[in-house]
Amino acid sequence: MSNDKNRQIEVVSAKEIRESFKRFFESKEHQIVPSAPMVIKDDPTLMFTNAGMNQFKDVILGNRPAKHKRIADSQKCLRVSGKHNDLEEVGHDTYHHTMFEMLGNWSFGDYFKKEAIEWAWEYLVEVLGLDPNRLYATVFEGSPAENLERDNEAAGLWAQFLPATRIINGNRKDNFWEMGDTGPCGPCSEIHIDLRSDAERAVVDGLTLVNRSHPQVIEIWNLVFMQYNRKADGSLEGLPAKVIDTGMGFERLCMAIQGKTSNYDTDVFQPVIKEIARMSGAEYGKDAQKDIAMRVIADHIRTIAFSITDGQLPSNAKAGYVIRRILRRAVRYGYTFLGQKQAFMHKLLPVLIESMGDAYPELAAQQVLIGKVMKEEEETFLRTLETGIRLLDKTMADARAAGKNEIAGEDAFILYDTFGFPLDLTELILRENKMTVNLAAFDAEMQKQKERARNAAAVETGDWVTLKEGNPEFVGYDDVCAEASILRYRRVKQKNKTLYQIVLDRNPFYAESGGQVGDVGWLVAEEGQINVLDTKKENNLPMLITDRLPARPELPVEAKVDVEKRAASAANHSATHLLDAALREVLGTHVEQKGSLVSPDGLRFDFSHYQKMTDEEIRQVEHRVNARIRQNIDRIEYRNIPIAQAKELGAIALFGEKYGDEVRVIQFGPSIEFCGGIHVKATGSIGMMKIVSESSIAAGVRRIEAITGAKVEDMLDTIRDTVADLRSLFNQAPDLEIAVRKHIEENAELKKQVEDFVKEKQTMLKDKLLKNIQEINGIKLIKYQGSMPAEAMKNIAFQLRGEITENLFFVAGTIDASKPLLTVMLSDNLVAGGLNAGQLVRQAAKLIQGGGGGQPHFATAGGKDANNLSAAVDTIIESAKQH
Repeated sequence: MSNDKNRQIEVVSAKEIRESFKRFFESKEHQIVPSAPMVIKDDPTLMFTNAGMNQFKDVILGNRPAKHKRIADSQKCLRVSGKHNDLEEVGHDTYHHTMFEMLGNWSFGDYFKKEAIEWAWEYLVEVLGLDPNRLYATVFEGSPAENLERDNEAAGLWAQFLPATRIINGNRKDNFWEMGDTGPCGPCSEIHIDLRSDAERAVVDGLTLVNRSHPQVIEIWNLVFMQYNRKADGSLEGLPAKVIDTGMGFERLCMAIQGKTSNYDTDVFQPVIKEIARMSGAEYGKDAQKDIAMRVIADHIRTIAFSITDGQLPSNAKAGYVIRRILRRAVRYGYTFLGQKQAFMHKLLPVLIESMGDAYPELAAQQVLIGKVMKEEEETFLRTLETGIRLLDKTMADARAAGKNEIAGEDAFILYDTFGFPLDLTELILRENKMTVNLAAFDAEMQKQKERARNAAAVETGDWVTLKEGNPEFVGYDDVCAEASILRYRRVKQKNKTLYQIVLDRNPFYAESGGQVGDVGWLVAEEGQINVLDTKKENNLPMLITDRLPARPELPVEAKVDVEKRAASAANHSATHLLDAALREVLGTHVEQKGSLVSPDGLRFDFSHYQKMTDEEIRQVEHRVNARIRQNIDRIEYRNIPIAQAKELGAIALFGEKYGDEVRVIQFGPSIEFCGGIHVKATGSIGMMKIVSESSIAAGVRRIEAITGAKVEDMLDTIRDTVADLRSLFNQAPDLEIAVRKHIEENAELKKQVEDFVKEKQTMLKDKLLKNIQEINGIKLIKYQGSMPAEAMKNIAFQLRGEITENLFFVAGTIDASKPLLTVMLSDNLVAGGLNAGQLVRQAAKLIQGGGGGQPHFATAGGKDANNLSAAVDTIIESAKQH
């Protein structure tokens, strides 16, 4: 190593590489910031952080000023859906991942292409010691259709370090980066490295393999030069403040530095892969299918663990469904190729934490919860796999019975869509049984589903119309009404409904975030009131959602929040804080918030706890909360205080949340929490809180739903009315409990008497039937027609079979609840002689417009037409005579 702290030529471990990147850019006056959560909670356009720039979108879009002009970090990212869909490639190649770390450096209106390119070269070649002869750079070739020239500026800068032959023109797809259909964009310059052996390089020029999906000629760093803004009509305009946004794949960089030919051979993944090999008894590198399975599991366990840590539990909706899908993919590979028939992935957590826990301490802090959630999910899916295999067995049997060796694509899609049974597992089982699936039909069903989802989510968004320059100011902590001007607005169309998004300079409306729903209310313009249907945030920009614009949007408006709904939301939010504190007091300090929803109608609070709460615990929690409500504790608000000060106060922070340098803290007595939401001024305004349900939503995570204030009054009124109605049913009994218990006891006694009477009647009928046996061809025929409950008729049939052990042929045609029923019971010797009760009733049931079946010795059939019941009985008897 050199004496210069940034010249670390022999960096080996992943930990050292990560730290060397941060130190290098710290020396270039960059502020090093922590990774944002991988799960995104307050951005409707994204479920997961899929690039390092996500946490800075609001800065790039100009929605808030940059606190630091230069920033660098290592960001945990997840790419599985949408534009960056790498999931099906993961494990099959050496360099795609679901979760990955992205090393990045940013400039917001400070340096631009020159510094970005020169520092990238300095870090890769001079600090890390990569061979410059193995490096290539791509630049944007230009687009005549958009009147964009080649990025000659970037090409000229690269010419300081690379010969012209290794500066490659790239097309719009590869070398023009865009945030979305609209917004900031610009040319980019990718750095590629050739990791092949010298012998391979001598035979095939690496120049021909750049951007050709070669596993050893790969992109490691992308330098994005944001200098344009894409408008809704597709045209480009210059950005007032240019942005540098770079992203380097950490795992790929480790592969290059450690001299490996696969990301999975680096110390990022090898500890986990070795543990998988030990658990499964397989050796990595000996069997292609098993190697793929190990890579899939080693990749996916990182994604699942970090997602749960960031507060996203597996579920059947949105981000939760993505995590469940990833977990099930890993379990299925372990099940199919490594023989893991029991839950196993949760056992890999200690190795993962040992490998990544230093960089991400939240993993160790949440280890118990992660393990419990993963184990339950694994066990659930293993049961699903068993169900799917049974269904597939039946589908194959039906296909063979029809003389086919191919199952319908629609059937395979039902297995996939309804039961979560993967297509490739279906294909594997079919191959083992020398059968196939109609893939074209399966793909058609999949395309239909995608079209349905795409149409449901399709949104047409117009360009922002700017009326006035400035940044929005939220005044809703102090005011529910404000004189305001519209800064900008745009039209949004979804499902053939046109809405408008409006940004005010002085905004009293709280935008949905932190679990609290957005405010509703009105904008009062010169022509009257305009309904504010909701308030949302997009890239940290608060927007009012309305169904129309003011006639003259350039004029001031009066912004009025619906005070009644705001007050109800505030009461529920403050009650949530009191509930959190009470749960920690009653259940223990292991309780941590895992999610919440606060609306005018009630509150929902998810928290870590490993068993069902008892009725007494629920009552204790309620009593503690309501005691503090009655104390009318004043709210203490610490607004915009340094985060260090907030922590000194003992404020509770949430895992999976990213906080700024300054935060807001809300305190009600012993409850002290980081919170940006709306709250009551004193707890007395809540009125009362009542827990209405407590349930499990995942292993180790419980959910409480509760109501406050007027909703509790409504609930108490309903209970009082119900009690009054019950009392009237019991002649206004003064003690309703005693009256109900007496009624239950009397009813039980009467029921017993009825059962005894029915049994007596059954015995009498059985004895009568035994006296009326008809001998036909050696068969003892017993026939009965009349009204009789189905269960009673069954009991009689089995009693007869117990007394007549040979040659018994019993047939009954009965009416039960106005519906006809056929019953047939045969002795074993008649069954052995070829008679079958199931076949007999199935044929006769057609006469009563019904169907049925059963076992060879006993069967029943129900129907709709009682008029032909006698004919059906005679048909069965005729079959006996012919036997």
